[in-house]
Amino acid sequence: MNHRDMANAIRALAMDAVQKANSGHPGMPMGMADVATVLFTRFLKFDPAQPDWPDRDRFVLSAGHGSMLLYALLHLTGYEDMTMEELRNFRQLGSRTAGHPEYGHATGIETTTGPLGQGLANAVGMALAERLLNARFGDALVDHHTYTIAGDGCLMEGLSHEAISLAGHLKLNKLIVLFDDNSICIDGSTDLTVSDDQIKRFEACGWAATRVDGHDPEAIAAAIAAAQTSDRPSLIACKTTIGYGSPNKQGTAATHGAPLGDDEIAATRAALGWPHAPFEIPDDIVASWRSAGARGAADSAAWQERLNDTPAELRRTFKQQMAGELPAGWKEAMAAFKAEIIAEAPTVATRVSSQKTLDVLTAAIPAMLGGSADLTGSNNTKSKSQGIVSAADFSGAYVHYGVREHGMAAAMNGIALHGGLIPYGGTFLVFTDYCRPSIRLSALMKQRVIYVMTHDSIGLGEDGPTHQPVEQIAALRAIPNLLVFRPADTIETAECWELALQSEDAPSVLALTRQGLPTLRKDGSENHSAYGAYIMVPADSERQVTLLASGSEVLIAVEAQKMLRDEGISAAVVSVPCWELFEQQQPHYRDEVLSPGTLHIAIEAASPFGWERWIESGGGFVGMRSFGASAPAKDLYKDFNITAEAVVEAVKTRF
Repeated sequence: MNHRDMANAIRALAMDAVQKANSGHPGMPMGMADVATVLFTRFLKFDPAQPDWPDRDRFVLSAGHGSMLLYALLHLTGYEDMTMEELRNFRQLGSRTAGHPEYGHATGIETTTGPLGQGLANAVGMALAERLLNARFGDALVDHHTYTIAGDGCLMEGLSHEAISLAGHLKLNKLIVLFDDNSICIDGSTDLTVSDDQIKRFEACGWAATRVDGHDPEAIAAAIAAAQTSDRPSLIACKTTIGYGSPNKQGTAATHGAPLGDDEIAATRAALGWPHAPFEIPDDIVASWRSAGARGAADSAAWQERLNDTPAELRRTFKQQMAGELPAGWKEAMAAFKAEIIAEAPTVATRVSSQKTLDVLTAAIPAMLGGSADLTGSNNTKSKSQGIVSAADFSGAYVHYGVREHGMAAAMNGIALHGGLIPYGGTFLVFTDYCRPSIRLSALMKQRVIYVMTHDSIGLGEDGPTHQPVEQIAALRAIPNLLVFRPADTIETAECWELALQSEDAPSVLALTRQGLPTLRKDGSENHSAYGAYIMVPADSERQVTLLASGSEVLIAVEAQKMLRDEGISAAVVSVPCWELFEQQQPHYRDEVLSPGTLHIAIEAASPFGWERWIESGGGFVGMRSFGASAPAKDLYKDFNITAEAVVEAVKTRF
């Protein structure tokens, strides 16, 4: 079967599915059908019968609005769960064929895309993971490429610059970007908005870059073959016609985000020489596509033989890491560490507590991959045992991401999706605003990505309100399926790290202090943080007041409790390191902790937004209701009235 017929099968399925749904983007799949056909039939290493084969090539559709391109490819190449019925149900409730590809909906979807630029940055993370695992396990087990199709919109997004700059710096030569260079965006021609020379842009970032006719199969194949042997990441700008084959709409924005219409589809069928009914693919064309899908079976079988021949210990480690399992002994190492902390009772910032914890964890869990967005010494994210990752040496376990917060977060998603490594990375909590789109996708995709966010309040002091997070914790707590941890001391920090690592289907944020905090917990035998909230210091008589606090403000609550006792008022101190876990507890446990009917006062050096769910009517909040200021931390807490004295006053005015 010839290339044209196979590519036209993609075009037909794309325009038919979008028309039936009366919603979608037919133009991109129609324009990139030739490129995708060459990639999937001649180059991509995959096996639909073994869709999770670890050494498969990764294919990412960064231009996720063109999702029918991916769905058509998965169906045609023989992925069992991508049936024709699923294509007919494109964009319908409960289908695998969502408007944009969603990880977990169907095999063969490597990541959730749609927010432009995210897939490209995920692909950088996947390519980085491949090089890191290759350095550990060798060519026999890890030797594959990452391909992504990106559009003009992906390359306009600022995230793309962070991603391509990082990839070029690290010389991720197994990464190949196929640019759908169709010069059309939703508003019309890209001349309206951009005049970048993408070839020069990528070359300036250290990439190999070339331009080809995106409708010439042999030119496409030659460019991909050359890219596979490059010592740098590669951009192939494929000059295409959006909506290719549509006589009256091709090359225009009219094909970008709307169905072609029955009349134009009929005209397109005639122009393409495709006389078949909607969703009808002739048997011989299906057979050709299924043959292309079967190409990888021999490769996956040969890889399995190599895995079987690998020395037992290395094989066990590889399988364990790819499965995301934590190795034996790490819990024992943590128990010993917490016992040491109880004995020493240090007064340190929780960012330092985190580093002490990481020294233990990274030695016990080699799959952990650390990093920071140019704040290593401030985030305390590098452990003693971690070597630095560089273009010349991928044997390390620590990445200097540079001032690329969003690129770091998106790359970490790609690393987690690739499998084999557990990524964590740091910046200041206020800069979660730069990471937020990627954090949201971590949560949506249920990925174990750990965000180490330090300088978590006005307690960071002199850097002032530009760097002092006020609303960020509340904003993060609003994201579904995200665990937001704010530990009060070293023991809670260790417990929160344990919980983040054991959370295989949700990402975590660890919000950590710059200022020193004493060790409040006297017992580390049970992980109390796992409950989300717990009574840290019980009332010494019948409870009248419940003081709820997180992080550094737990110390203020403890001090206020003592002052209230002197006033004849009995209070309990409740540490709330993780709202999300507390919400999951049984009602009787929450009642035991909160003691309904007592006066509730919440204390947090942040916005009060959300705390009302834990404060009964008549209760109060001691915290921030404005931006911060530039001054030493102690002066700021006093100036903003976040003190034990303020807590006592809040209690007494309500009694």
